[in-house]
Amino acid sequence: MDEQSEAAAQESGGRLDRRAELSEFLRTRRARLKPEDVGLPDFGRRRVPGLRREELAQLAGMSVAYYTRLEQGNGRNVSAEVLGSIARALRLSDAEHAHLTHLAKPKQHKKKPAARSQQVRASLWQLLDRMDGVPAYVVGRNTQILAWNRMAAAVFGDWGELPAGERNWARLVFLRPAYRELFVDWEQKAIDIVCALRMDAGCHPDDPRLSALVGELSVKSEDFRRLWATHDVKDKSFGVKRFRHPLVGELSLNFEGFRLMGDGEQSLVTYHAEPGSPSADGLRLLASWGADAAAPRAGTGA
Repeated sequence: MDEQSEAAAQESGGRLDRRAELSEFLRTRRARLKPEDVGLPDFGRRRVPGLRREELAQLAGMSVAYYTRLEQGNGRNVSAEVLGSIARALRLSDAEHAHLTHLAKPKQHKKKPAARSQQVRASLWQLLDRMDGVPAYVVGRNTQILAWNRMAAAVFGDWGELPAGERNWARLVFLRPAYRELFVDWEQKAIDIVCALRMDAGCHPDDPRLSALVGELSVKSEDFRRLWATHDVKDKSFGVKRFRHPLVGELSLNFEGFRLMGDGEQSLVTYHAEPGSPSADGLRLLASWGADAAAPRAGTGA
């Protein structure tokens, strides 16, 4: 956690400070743009990287004073149209635009996140159990792993042996050396995890579990502190991951993430190999070796 966000979280009783998050997000997005990126002349030396506030305000069609107040975290009563203008000026992705909107115009939730246990429907557990040969799991708020099948356990390890609180992608990736070895491109996996946590922080800055997780990782992992300070967000729902599996060697698997209807905070993630590939052979071996393993059962949520 960067110093400003960490201090703000402590002052707000362990919760992430939405105003500080908004301020840092806008500042870091502005810092990554150069004048030539947006068709502006570059006059004189710059004390800090990126566009000046007055340049960004000009591009967004607003006064410097108004934009400055917004970048200082004062997003009260800002309109969707103004946020859209800023998003276009900063060249934000769809995920970044959504994150900006969550920070500037937070939704009021009937229940705080801590009061809402993350439960997986029994039918989803049954679906996972029937997905033979396909590693699959359900991930929820704060990168919590909520449900999985035998093949997921064969690829990623038996999460059933861990306490419920440790079944968390952020804790696994940043605090367990075995996962640094498992992912060939560990850095990219780590980036994906931090981006997901940032998006959750935008939606639920008052979630004490998220604040506690961020605080723990900030203390225990220098890599997490470095990536968290970038304020990057993205919604990556498909792609390819490569693994160094201790039993079958290298695997190259396509993954797909599906946001679940009825609970937008949960996603079903599946992995598969190209037919006829060495990775497909590796998955078949894992499936045969794990055929007699006990199936994971529904827990109490997290």
